[in-house]
Amino acid sequence: MNQNLYSRFSRAFAPGLDKPAVVTPRGETYRYADLEARSAAIAAHLVALGAHPGDRVTVQVGKSVEALWLYLACLRSGLVFHPLNDGYRRDEVAFLLTDAEPCIAVCDPAAEAQFRELAPTGCRVLTLDAVGKGSLLAATMAEAPAFETVARAAGDTAVLLYTSGTTGQPKGAMLSHGNLAANAATLASAWGFSATDRLLHALPIYHAHGLFVGLGCAFMSGASLEWLSRFDAGEVVGALGRSTVMMGVPTYYTRLLAEPSFTRERCATMRLFVSGSAPLSPETFAAFRERSGHAILERYGMTETGMNAANPLRGERRPGSVGPALPGVSIRIAGAASAGTIGEIEVRGPNVFSGYWRAPEKTAESFTADGWFRTGDQGFLDGDGYLTIAGRSKDLVISGGLNVYPREVELAIEQLPGVHEAAVIGVPHPDLGEAVVAIVTGNGIDEAAIMSALRGRLAGFKLPKRLVRKVALPRNAMGKIEKNSLRRELAGLFTTKDQAQ
Repeated sequence: MNQNLYSRFSRAFAPGLDKPAVVTPRGETYRYADLEARSAAIAAHLVALGAHPGDRVTVQVGKSVEALWLYLACLRSGLVFHPLNDGYRRDEVAFLLTDAEPCIAVCDPAAEAQFRELAPTGCRVLTLDAVGKGSLLAATMAEAPAFETVARAAGDTAVLLYTSGTTGQPKGAMLSHGNLAANAATLASAWGFSATDRLLHALPIYHAHGLFVGLGCAFMSGASLEWLSRFDAGEVVGALGRSTVMMGVPTYYTRLLAEPSFTRERCATMRLFVSGSAPLSPETFAAFRERSGHAILERYGMTETGMNAANPLRGERRPGSVGPALPGVSIRIAGAASAGTIGEIEVRGPNVFSGYWRAPEKTAESFTADGWFRTGDQGFLDGDGYLTIAGRSKDLVISGGLNVYPREVELAIEQLPGVHEAAVIGVPHPDLGEAVVAIVTGNGIDEAAIMSALRGRLAGFKLPKRLVRKVALPRNAMGKIEKNSLRRELAGLFTTKDQAQ
């Protein structure tokens, strides 16, 4: 049997080709038959350009229905979908294009000249804007809306998604058709998805949350999508009455709570709210339940593994916990002899990736001798098997649900004139969960100049919200910077008035 992820999806929605697949705020409705035809035409065009199964297609475009067709077309044609955050700047894009070596790159028309300059030799550059215009779609008009999905094995790579490391060097996680299908099927079942559901999709589709979790659950069950190009609290409130499920990062839920029009009545058709990508505070959990009548279902996953644990659909959803391991997934705490002992979280299951792109040494370091993936997160399991995340040993900052690796930002700052040293930490923020803060030492430091320079080098979500100047950074006896001391010192830096900043 063909293990191509698209084949798995199409088996779920084949009985309902005339039903809505995607509905936009502009009132556009695309049926599953449209999804089939439009992704087929794009797949045929990619193949006509000379792309072969296993080749990479790098994509940096705004969220649109047409971008969704492109993702499905890559799956259908056996190509490896390589999405980039649309906020990435020139240096970030240059590295990723060089490392992934795509045969085709798709970008916004405004970035076409830059992509042509940075793309590897032989890479075809196509364009697609936020409303579906550009050379990609123009060229597919001549293609027949039929395409036979390419056969792929479960272990063949479907998506290449980069995740930075503590050294600041991004690593490409290779997610297979089997990884994504197993996780999507598990989540659709665990969260009760059916063809009658409509998922409110306000997440980006360059990130595992919106791409794998959201789309996977919908397409594996033949559900429909209430498709928003971005999260806007007022727009989301208006869309709730047309939806049954919503997925979001904690920031989405704090912003809904700040929206006066968000009421229990607005949630009358909703059956489930899911949160992930960053820790959900018990305070937000309680406030949301009081306001909406719904207990948010918090889950835990990461780029390399998809989802690993989730609070139950039916049963106790514990604030502060990400719930038990999902069916088919095993979780253990390294070195823990009893429940409640904190240690590194390790996972195993069909959801776990095969390794990092062209980095066998990093892959080997990430797995134990007996085959468990080392997540780098610290946590503990209680006596009921519920997992609680205690911290992140990889020093990761999660701001608004997006991962920021301090060393990458530190390196960018330390290259600037006048800067001697930089330490980047995450500080509690009432809206973003954590805000990026840089503590800098040096002579003649110009804060405005530093921030201006960083805007041209880093995506917006990585930029420090505050820059703090110090004469020297605190260090321990071994000379290591004491970031915990800095976190304690700056813990109260942000107040509720900073939410809009």
